[in-house]
Amino acid sequence: MENRQNNNLGKRIKELRLKYHLSQDELARKADVPYTTLTKIETGVIKKPSVYVVAKIAKALRVSLDKLIKI
Repeated sequence: MENRQNNNLGKRIKELRLKYHLSQDELARKADVPYTTLTKIETGVIKKPSVYVVAKIAKALRVSLDKLIKI
């Protein structure tokens, strides 16, 4: 079940990124996180990203952290 949660986070980030017509590189720069970190979160390679990183991504996507991590 935990894997599903984390995979959903990556899927939500990707959906929002595409909704705003951002490439992975653009979002990574906007969120000030490494490109490789973002891609690994989206694909589920990173199972438990830090709250700090997820908060930066949420801010860049203009959504609340709660909304982004909500299952």
